[in-house]
Amino acid sequence: MNLSEFDSACLAGDLGEASQFAMSILVRIGEIQSASEMIDITRAHIDSTLFQGDATLEFAEKLAHMDAKVVVPTTLNVSGVDEHGWQDWAVPPEWAEKAHRQMIAYQSMGTEATWTCAPYQVSEKPSFGEQIAWGESNAVAFANSVLGARTIQYPDLLDVCAAITGRVPAVGLHLNENRAGEILLKLIDIPEDLQTDDSFAPVLGHLLGTIADDRVPVVEGLTVELAEDHLKAICAGGASSGAVHLFHIVGQTPEALTLAEAFQGHEPTEVHDINLRDLRRIRSELDSSQGKSLDMVVLGSPHFSFAEFRKLAPMLEGQQCHTGVDFLVTSSRAMVKLAREAGMLDTLEAFGGKVTVDTCILTTPMLFPETRHLMTNSAKYAYYSPGLLDAEVAFGSMADCVRSAISGRVQTNNSLWDS
Repeated sequence: MNLSEFDSACLAGDLGEASQFAMSILVRIGEIQSASEMIDITRAHIDSTLFQGDATLEFAEKLAHMDAKVVVPTTLNVSGVDEHGWQDWAVPPEWAEKAHRQMIAYQSMGTEATWTCAPYQVSEKPSFGEQIAWGESNAVAFANSVLGARTIQYPDLLDVCAAITGRVPAVGLHLNENRAGEILLKLIDIPEDLQTDDSFAPVLGHLLGTIADDRVPVVEGLTVELAEDHLKAICAGGASSGAVHLFHIVGQTPEALTLAEAFQGHEPTEVHDINLRDLRRIRSELDSSQGKSLDMVVLGSPHFSFAEFRKLAPMLEGQQCHTGVDFLVTSSRAMVKLAREAGMLDTLEAFGGKVTVDTCILTTPMLFPETRHLMTNSAKYAYYSPGLLDAEVAFGSMADCVRSAISGRVQTNNSLWDS
């Protein structure tokens, strides 16, 4: 691999121990990936912040003890604990203490303490064509697909190395030739009322991941303009059921103004016609519940946006959550602050709901043992919860989730899906 003078200086230790350590890892990875050179990045999002055991803590504190500092604007993904609210849940104190230490280590590197899986909500968005190094699968898919920025899926520990050096191997989706669509999904006669429902986008994302795996899918046939939160849900669904880090929606995403542009003039290797029956089948895969019991409704994967708080609040006004159901929203500190200032959290709390920041139920041991039956509007939660939390999951729209929380039993309105 051809190294610049800067790369070589880092490797030689001329810029400090932390830069030398980080560059040595990046160069080795670049060699494994057969990269020809390194390129500059302008920003990073670090997923290594999540405490996953003593090894991740040791790595973070090793860098901190080297006085590591990031050289590009760097946001932080979710941590392993809600720093100020973990005592309300089943989080072991030892876990909370170690997760907090890992948070402190990453904050010491000059990062922005965002603690969110949706950095595009709380920080300046990357621009079209901008080379970045982001971890967290939904954020990677959003940056590539919705914003047209360029990043591969940076794994834990490599992401912080990129932030410390400002350099990455020139591979994968950093390169234009790797961003062309590969397979085509043609939506056939999908009702517009369903396309605008918030249950549609997660299902479409889950479908993309199931069919595409790690290939670049192109979607044709949408007849409505998708909101940012719907695009976010597609990103999370596709990156969970598969490894979709870039997708194109013809006429909506920035590299797919036309079908030909999405494929960069090439022909798709596969074409899949998708009708309502196919979508119903995929939707059923998100529902692992065996009955109507309900212990918890959980929203916010990826983290709840201000727009989602604004949509939720009127649904809760004057209502009361069933005493046997926990109603949880996970979000970032920034979005919760905005919601609090707008009075939306007062409505949520009057309903009997709670908010968790910094983390989510998939990344911290916060659920009580008796919480076995969940409901969510998130394809990501629905996909991961049975395996990670050993819980049954019901999937529905946000309105379905609210109705179910009020009644204490799963209630799903299937009329849009049965049309």
